[in-house]
Amino acid sequence: MYQALYRKWRPQTFADVIGQQHITDTLRAQLRTGRLSHAYLFTGTRGTGKTTCAKILARAVNCENLQDGDPCGVCPSCRGILDGSVLDVVEIDAASNNGVDNIRDLRDETRYTPGQVKKRVYIIDEVHMLSIGAFNALLKTLEEPPEHVLFILATTEIHKVPATILSRCQRFDFRRIGAEDIARRLMDVAAKEGIALSEGGARLIARLSDGAMRDALSMLDRAAAAGTVDEEAVTAALGILGQDDAMQLAGYLKNHALAESVALLGDYYRAGRDLAAVYDQLLGLIRDALLVKTAKTDVSALISPAYTVKALQGFCEGMAASTLIAWSQAIGDALNRMKNAANRRIEAELCAVRLCTLGADDYDSLGGRVEALEEKIKNGIPAAVSQPAQAASPAADDRPPLPGDEEAPPWTGEEPDAAQSAPPAAAAPKSRGDSWLLWPRLLEALTGKINMGAHTNMKLSSKGILEDGALVILCEDSITAMLAKAEPTMKVIREQAAVLAGAPIKVKVREADEEPLPENNHAVDELLGRAKAFDIQIREL
Repeated sequence: MYQALYRKWRPQTFADVIGQQHITDTLRAQLRTGRLSHAYLFTGTRGTGKTTCAKILARAVNCENLQDGDPCGVCPSCRGILDGSVLDVVEIDAASNNGVDNIRDLRDETRYTPGQVKKRVYIIDEVHMLSIGAFNALLKTLEEPPEHVLFILATTEIHKVPATILSRCQRFDFRRIGAEDIARRLMDVAAKEGIALSEGGARLIARLSDGAMRDALSMLDRAAAAGTVDEEAVTAALGILGQDDAMQLAGYLKNHALAESVALLGDYYRAGRDLAAVYDQLLGLIRDALLVKTAKTDVSALISPAYTVKALQGFCEGMAASTLIAWSQAIGDALNRMKNAANRRIEAELCAVRLCTLGADDYDSLGGRVEALEEKIKNGIPAAVSQPAQAASPAADDRPPLPGDEEAPPWTGEEPDAAQSAPPAAAAPKSRGDSWLLWPRLLEALTGKINMGAHTNMKLSSKGILEDGALVILCEDSITAMLAKAEPTMKVIREQAAVLAGAPIKVKVREADEEPLPENNHAVDELLGRAKAFDIQIREL
């Protein structure tokens, strides 16, 4: 019968355990000197070697021919414990034996001396699953067990273990195993099993295992069914993104190519890939990109082995760190919603829409948004199309008629009225809602004279129009409006607008979706005031 790789290649000695040398060295030293504790507590994430070390320790304390702290594996005690014929080494699953009665039975058994080996060993896995009553029933026995009893507790959630239990045990914290150590171990196992495993495939499995050797061997087992195990075989077997796939999706999102992004997500969905895992891998890419973007030193040892520093630098070009942070927050929110979503594909596609259309509210702060806008300007990526300024005035005969250029009436022999002959004001035409032709020149004139953040937001998120002879700055969002209204920014805008218009001009700031306030009618106000003075009643309609 075929045996899974993680079971077949479980370490049999402390020397075979990888990534936990700080624990194995201590346990071997205690075994050599005979300074063993009566109770041990092993804690750490899944697949890091807790149960493996517990089983090795159970054989080592009963080994008849200890080899430098490691069990020999050939004596009757070692062989009996390995094949399960020794009943004095008991492994208990606390998830299914978590009641008070189970612990009372265990406590009663500790009074009997072992029949086949030197010590009776109890390995309680997932000990945090015990009930409060079961923990209390275990306390006294755990504190002062008989000399022939050894307790080994293992848990992945140390915060759920009562402090009274922790104080009675010698605690060992298992670390996540490094990706390089996992990759080397996978190459060794593959060579002995006759599996064609490439270095790229080993590194990808090591990264996906998240420090768990058992998970890495299980992934290798799945991918090996397809033959040669390279990066492409791993991504196909596990239903995840490859390095190029993740970069392709991130590139589409960076360039706001929404249609291509949604189409690519559809391809992943039809290929059977978990879209939540797709975004989870995208988060890993964003993490590495942030390190490359913001760190002042070499971070090649800190990034994932799936990407190179050069590739990440190319991806970061034209993107601000605040944009990457906004991406990570949007993806995190989407992953939370996808857990309970009725249609995960739609939620994934909506996340792509949010990433392609980041707004002001998606950034942590105003400074973050300004940083993103400055990065776009620096790299020549236009965020809005503005009307170009005219290079030169057209000839008098060829230019289109302007307001106030009406043809003069014919001479009748009488002097024209003074009011009629007065030239129109050069300040502003009276057309309502027309784009102000001098707006691009005004933005250019404000360069270096107002706050950089206000100037950047005005260039990308506002436009100038004329309403009743006044310049109205229409802003796409409240942040741009707030920056434009602030002093002394507004004062500088008035001054530069007056210079360009040739006369003082009224300047207003309004959001695009905000209704204009009605102007006061002074003639009507004067009429109402006179009527009030003569006690004339006027009803307003």
